[in-house]
Amino acid sequence: MIDNEIEIHPLKPFLPANGKLLMLGSFPPPQTRWKMDFYYPNYQNDMWRIFGLCFFNNKDYFLDLPNKNFHLAKIVSFLNEVGIGIFDTACQVKRLKGNASDKHLQIIKVTDIQALLDQMPSCYHIMTTGDKATDTLIQSMPNGTIKPEIGQSEQCQLSDRIVTLHRMPSSSRAYPLALELKAKAYKVFFTEIGLISSKF
Repeated sequence: MIDNEIEIHPLKPFLPANGKLLMLGSFPPPQTRWKMDFYYPNYQNDMWRIFGLCFFNNKDYFLDLPNKNFHLAKIVSFLNEVGIGIFDTACQVKRLKGNASDKHLQIIKVTDIQALLDQMPSCYHIMTTGDKATDTLIQSMPNGTIKPEIGQSEQCQLSDRIVTLHRMPSSSRAYPLALELKAKAYKVFFTEIGLISSKF
């Protein structure tokens, strides 16, 4: 990868019509690290293990273990059923070091969040999955929007709806928190917004 080359987001937004939650990361890793043409495609990233633990009590539920890959069809079907949309807070970036680190990601163009929400009329919750994603999201929010602390939320007015912004621990293994503790935080959040039954 050439340093300072502008990258355009390689994936289309995944926006179920019944979506109740919009999940936003920063930007996909370099495609050399991908195991599938979808979000969180790096096998070393724990997002789909977190989802497996939260919803199925099985960190390997979405993993194709023999091939060190993911079950993409199972992920897509699940997200459509539950109503979770995914994209990223940046749609154009430069990788200053040519790697996947958010620390060396220069944001060239932020995502139009309102355009995404327009396609999910029942969505009143936005979740960011890391510090860079949260900082970038705040750039595209109305002036005065407060950046949530990890595990916390803040509300803001976007067009005709009040949206709650939630900041969750990063699913990257570079983030110093055990997988089980990350999953516990996510499960509390998913339960609070009604994606997991409180009796689950």
